[in-house]
This record gives sequence, structure tokens and C-alpha cells, in this order.
Amino acid sequence: MASKIVKSEHGLLQVPDQPIIPFIIGDGIGPDIWHASVRVFDHAVEKTYAGRRKIEWKEVLAGEKAFNETGEWLPEKTLQVLKEYLVGIKGPLTTPIGGGIRSLNVALRKELDLFVCQRPTKWYEGVPSPVKHPEDVNMVIFRENTEDIYAGIEFAAGTADAQKIQNFLRDELHVDYNFSSETGVGIKLVSEKGSKRLIRAAIEHALEHNLPSVTLVHKGNIMKFTEGAFKNWGYELAETEFADKTYTWGQWERTKAEKGDLAANAEQQHALDSGKILIKDVIADNFLQQILLNPKDYSVIATLNLNGDYISDSLAAIVGGIGIAPGANINYDTGHAVFEATHGTAPRFANTDTMNPSSVILSGVMMLVYMGWQEAADAIVKALGETIKAKTVTVDFYNLMKDATLVKTSEFADHIIEKL
Repeated sequence: MASKIVKSEHGLLQVPDQPIIPFIIGDGIGPDIWHASVRVFDHAVEKTYAGRRKIEWKEVLAGEKAFNETGEWLPEKTLQVLKEYLVGIKGPLTTPIGGGIRSLNVALRKELDLFVCQRPTKWYEGVPSPVKHPEDVNMVIFRENTEDIYAGIEFAAGTADAQKIQNFLRDELHVDYNFSSETGVGIKLVSEKGSKRLIRAAIEHALEHNLPSVTLVHKGNIMKFTEGAFKNWGYELAETEFADKTYTWGQWERTKAEKGDLAANAEQQHALDSGKILIKDVIADNFLQQILLNPKDYSVIATLNLNGDYISDSLAAIVGGIGIAPGANINYDTGHAVFEATHGTAPRFANTDTMNPSSVILSGVMMLVYMGWQEAADAIVKALGETIKAKTVTVDFYNLMKDATLVKTSEFADHIIEKL
């Protein structure tokens, strides 16, 4: 009998053999890629667990479909269902034009306090890439999902509110800036709580999956009290809550100052040899170079909202594009999680059965891992990889490959299912 996923009093997810999982089908190409993806999920679960497990899908409305049926872009009922059932998955959603909700995706993250945006980036053999060695890229981005400039606190140039903010900054705080009526104002928010819970999740992920390092990516050389504070709070967290499991660059610098380079290097090497993970930091603009020049040096990345947006899309381009990039929005404290396609709705390709469903498929893989159904997740990854390696692909990859076979969205799913 189908039932809800719940969180136990010990903080662990309890997933029944027949969980009810809400889904948002998405706008534009959403229905095409969802119908292909859900067949892959269902077949993988049935095949892997010999019929013992099965997902019962529960549709909830958001986006254009919701607006057409209810007059609301994000109905309260949808939020209540996602809160009640903990784990959900969604396709791409249209951002409403005009007033009201800035972004449905941002609204969902805010309402459910999904403070981690997790974006794994891995290359699959055969996927076209603009770099020589995409196989060197294997990172998981932990992007803070609720703060930074994405909090949406901004005031348009020429408005009374913008003028009030400017007057306060100039007259009360004596900010040295040449304000004018043509100046818009935005506020960047970074808190200790928000930073530490994000970085804590990144470190715990690295420990759970035996990964070598967590890199704090920031622009703290310029924004010292927001991005710089993020870095400092990250080191503080590692050296207090995870002192027996991590070694930080801060520790290296202190040892260097006291005992010199050789002693600091020896201390770091001993820590890593004993199984500790390295906590380090990189300035954001430098990191965008490093992912091209030295991607092998990085595994788990913890960063703020805007940096994470840029970095995850840049990494996606290296391994084949946004069409194959999965994503998850998670609150590890409450257990709430919404897995999602990371690309847009591409409305001109709606109902053409031509687009790549891999972003939704791999987001579903992340969901299965989150549920503890690792075997089904591994089966899908293997079958997807074999399908791409065989050059049986949708138009996005077909246009970049030699001697490939062009298939429709639904046919791509058929080929994956055949290989399960």
C-alpha cells in the first residue's frame, strides 16, 4: 500500500516500498521530457527490485498549467503537498511576466527553506565537450539557496523606496558613493547560520562519500563582510564541529607562521594520509579558470548563491551542456527535497518530442539516491551512459557528434529502458 516518506525522530528518512512522490510536469518541453523520464524511473525500480518497490506518482500544479487551471502560478495546495510528502520532482517552469512571483523556482525554495542547491557535474563518455579532457571534471556543487542577492531585496531606480535607501546610506552611514535618481539599489544578505548550514552539508557529503576536499568559493577579497565572512565561517565550522575529520588551510597557515613551510606541509600531508578531508578556499573568478585548467583538484564545492549559479552552468557546459545537468534543492534538517531539471522551458520545442530528457532523468537518479534506492539509481546511470556512448542521442548531441543516430525524446527513453 502506497504511503508517504517521513522523517524519523532520529532525523533519518523513512522510505516505504511504495512511496507517494509528488511531481510537477513542467511547462514548454516539460511534458515531453517528463513522460520519457518517468518511464525510465518506473522500469528501473521494477527491474531492480523485482516488483517489490514501486513509486506512486502524485501530480501537483505549478507554472502555466496551474495558472490555466486555477488562476494561480503556484497554488497553496501544491506547497502543502510538497511539505507533507517531503520529496518531489519537477520539470522546468515558466517565470511569470510582470508583477507577483519573480521566479517559481525561487518561490519553491523559499517556501520550503531548501537551503542547499546541489548540482553534481560529471562527464559521460561520448558526450560532446568544448574541452580536451572533460573526464577530469567530477564535482558536486553545494550552492547556498536562500540568501545573497537572490533574496530579491531590490528597489528600482527613480522610486521613492530606492531614494529612501540611498538617503539612509548617504546621510546615516556616510557611504561614499555618488547616488542619483538613476541608481537602483539591491541588498546582499549573508548570514552565519545560512553559511554554516550550507557548508556543514557540503562537508558531511564529502565525508559520507569519501571525497578528498571541500572548497569554499567566494569573492571575499572585495566583499569582506559577506563573502569573506562566508569563508571565515566555513573554516571556523570545520575546525570546531569537524576538527577530527578535516584539515584546513587556516591550520596550514598557522603552522607555517610558527614552524615554517616544511612543517606545515608535513602536517597537512599527515592529516590527509590519515583520512582527513582538506578544507580550502578559492576566489570565485580564479575558480572559473581552475575548472578549466586544474579540475582534478576539486571535488565538493561550497559557495554562495550567485557564484553557484555561474559555476554550475559553466561546469555543465564543460560536460555537455545544461540539457544533461541535474539538480536538487534540499533541506537536510527537515528532509524536504525537490529535484529538478536545471534548464528552461524552451517553449518553441514544446510537444515536438525532440529534446534531451537527461536533466530530468539524472535529477531522478539524485532523488533515488536521496531515498536510499542506490541500486536503481546506478542502473539508470549505467544504461544512460551506454545509450550515449552508442551515439543514440537527441538532436542537441546529434548536431555535435559524428556518425550518431538521431532519436526522439521518447525513443531515447526506449533505448535506456532496453539497456536496464
